[in-house]
Formats: sequence, C-alpha cells, structure tokens
Amino acid sequence: MINFVKKHYLIILPIVFIVLIAQMDKYDQLTTSGTFGAAIRLAIPICLAGLGGMFSERTGIVNIGLEGMMIMGTWFGAWAAWLYGPWYGILAGILGGALFGLIHAVGTVTFQVDHIVSGVAINILAAGVARFLNVVAYADQPTQSSTQSPRIDGDVGDFTLPYLSGGADTPSLFGYLQDLNYPFISDIAGLLLGATSNLSYISIFALVLIPVAAWVLWSTPFGLQMRSVGELPTGSESLGVNVYLMKYIGVMISGGFAGLAGAYLVLESSGIYREGQTAGRGFIGLASMIFGNYRPFGIFMGSGLFGYADALQLRSDDAVHGLLILISLILFIFAIKQLIEKKYINSSISIALSIGFLVWFLNSETVPSEFVYFTPHLTTLIVLSSASQKLRMPQKVGQPYRKGELS
Repeated sequence: MINFVKKHYLIILPIVFIVLIAQMDKYDQLTTSGTFGAAIRLAIPICLAGLGGMFSERTGIVNIGLEGMMIMGTWFGAWAAWLYGPWYGILAGILGGALFGLIHAVGTVTFQVDHIVSGVAINILAAGVARFLNVVAYADQPTQSSTQSPRIDGDVGDFTLPYLSGGADTPSLFGYLQDLNYPFISDIAGLLLGATSNLSYISIFALVLIPVAAWVLWSTPFGLQMRSVGELPTGSESLGVNVYLMKYIGVMISGGFAGLAGAYLVLESSGIYREGQTAGRGFIGLASMIFGNYRPFGIFMGSGLFGYADALQLRSDDAVHGLLILISLILFIFAIKQLIEKKYINSSISIALSIGFLVWFLNSETVPSEFVYFTPHLTTLIVLSSASQKLRMPQKVGQPYRKGELS
C-alpha cells in the first residue's frame, strides 16, 4: 500500500485536495456526479488518442499525426452514421483513422520520411480532405456546407448500474449517499455515481479497451513483438520478427484508436460533424501518453485530469476559481520534491508560482472568462511539468530502421 501511494501520489494528492476544497459550499460542484460524469465523457477521446500514440511509439514510430487521424474519424464517423446508423459510424471512424495511419506508416517505414514531417503532413492533409469530402458527400442536401454535416439521427443507448446508481428504475445507493451531504462520503458517492450512470455503450466500449490494450501489449506474444521492434529492431529481426509488418500494424492500430476518438466526439457531443471539432485533442492525447509513461492506465489518468478540468469550465466558474488553490498546492508539493532532489532553481520557480496562484485565490472571487476557457490546457501543462515518474520511452522511437542493418 505504501509503495502504491509513493508511486501514484501525483494522482492521489489532487483527488484528496479536491475533496477537501469541495467541503466549502462555493466549490461543491467539484465533486458532484454531474462533474465526474462529464469528466469521463470528455476524457475518453483524449484517452483513445493517447492509447493510439502508445501503440505507434511502442513500435518506434512517432505519431504526431493523431490530430489528423481524429479529424478523419470525425468525418467518416459522421458520414456513415448519417447514412446507416451510429454503430456503422463507429466502424467507419475507426477505418478512416486507420487509413491515414497506413499513409503515415508508408511514409515513415517504407520511405523513411522523418516522423515529425510525416505527422505534420497528415494533420494538414486530413483537414483539407475532410473539407473536400464534405462538399462532395452532401452536395444534394439543402443544408449543404463545406464545414459541417447534416444532423445524425439515433444513438447507441446508455447504461446505468442498477441499485447502486438507479438503473432500470431501481433505487440509487450512490445518489442517496450523495444527497446526504456528508463530508467525504457524499463526495466519493458522487464520483461513483458519475462513473456508473448514463454511460453510453460507446463509452463502455472505449473504457474496456484500456485493460485490453494493457493485456495485448504486456501479456501476449504479439504485444511482445510490437514492443521489441521499438526497443531493438535488429535483435527482433534476428529472431524472425517481421519488423516492418509490426511497425505497420502499430501505426494502423494507432490510427484506428484516433479514428474511434473522432467518431466518439461526433456521436457523443453534438451529433453532427463540424470542422475543427477535434480542437487539438490529438495533441493533448500525446501529452497524456507522456504523462502516463506509455502505459494504458497512466494515459487514462492523464486524460482524466484534462477531462475533469474541461468539465469544470463547462459547469461552473466558481468551481474553476477553486482550482486556483488546487494548482497552488500541487506546485508547492512539486517545489518540495525538487528541493529534496537539490534542484534549487526549479524549486524556486515552483514556489514563486505557487505563491502567485495562492495570492490570486485569496484576492479574488471569480476568474476571468478567458482563464476559464484555458483552464483544461493550463492544468494539463502544470501536471505534465510536475509528473513524478521518469519518462521511459522506447529506445529506438523516432529512429529510422532499414531491414538488415546492424545495431
């Protein structure tokens, strides 16, 4: 238990601080079931993009084209859902993202194009292709537009846990405990209620993919081969592993995850494709991958932080004001850690920032609307900068590989 706390204290401490801050009436929105439920829905597309980046980079291919692959997922997902229904939209979104993953793989694996250049090209190409396809696909529609699709009919349905969360017209234990307003108990009940009620089947499918991804990469021979080509491709080749094939598969799986994230955005948020709908979530997915140290559950935690901050800025400005003291506390903990490690300059900077946020909190009642909008991004940057684990990326990630070359 002690080792677990030491390893995950940057995840545990913010949760503890959030619960403590939520005991003040002004900031009770910090731990409501609505906030946690929204946080999960907003975190899932980022988590999927991060998982996609993990599969690609575990095979040695840097994939900053996740944003473009998500764009393809949004377009193909909306188009197929409009024609045939939501589940077909999910499948088409995955295939659309995987197709652009294939393009990235051809460029980086076969033609040895620089990974960053190829990823940037994918992002630019996807935006242009999506606009072109939109004009062609909806040319005969009265609401035709180059930047959005017609509205999608139907949904995939949702699930609420019976008895614990009130599903199937049963009592809700978590809801009852939340309404009691007992310190800590009601906060935890709100978290559990948000996590187990009104979850769409797409959300459940996406959440199941997290342990599946961990199992595939760390408990199967296939996953071992994928990881080996990112660590030592020449050694893998000498053992009979088809390095090029593994890299292709990794990048296409990466694109499929990103495409699913794009389809999720369309089907779960607005029910319509809009240009710019991804809003940089592919890049934030990469940030969550780094925060999670290339591990599925770490990626989920990193994306959850962004989703939580995003949910707060949608629900309550007062709750965002409460995050100021949370940010101050996290920076203070980080400053102490840096001080212990004798990184005096970094520690001084963190202490100064911590004091700055504390002074801001004590001398204000609200925060400017511009800061409210930027809160998710700022929270992500601060958490990334104070991540405790030592980054362990695959040894040969980003390095070109030619068949038959020596180490």
